[in-house]
Amino acid sequence: MDEIYLTKSGYHKLSEELEFLKTTKRRALSKAIGEARAHGDISENAEYDAAKDAQGMNEKMIRELEDKLSRVRIIDDEGISSDEVLIGATVRIKDLDTGEELAYTLVSDLEADYEKGKISVTSPVGAGLLNHKEDDTVQIKIPAGVLRYKILKISRE
Repeated sequence: MDEIYLTKSGYHKLSEELEFLKTTKRRALSKAIGEARAHGDISENAEYDAAKDAQGMNEKMIRELEDKLSRVRIIDDEGISSDEVLIGATVRIKDLDTGEELAYTLVSDLEADYEKGKISVTSPVGAGLLNHKEDDTVQIKIPAGVLRYKILKISRE
């Protein structure tokens, strides 16, 4: 199985989500099943079926998160070069076509959140920026065409 690279904050976020699913959500779903069962015949009880389905989905999510967390390698910023774009780096770039400056932090798929400026290293832009250095000009093919960026600054948060 493949290792999953996460930042410390990403690892803690997944751990907290797992804890929520195993405790709070499990209890709430168990209670919902009990209440639905109390309504009588469970063979024709839509509430019971829905609660059981939700319980099954919750257990599946728990298994998936446990599997992912068992394969995590936490990215330690210390000792990692900041002169090259690697996972965990924050990259300030300039779009050579529009002149717009952008900043992205390269993370794993599990941590990607475009609205927070976190893009996956497997996304076209993330993959295109990997292993480049400051002042490099990068051309990235995307479905809509080609993006041209100049790497202005690489830093670690």
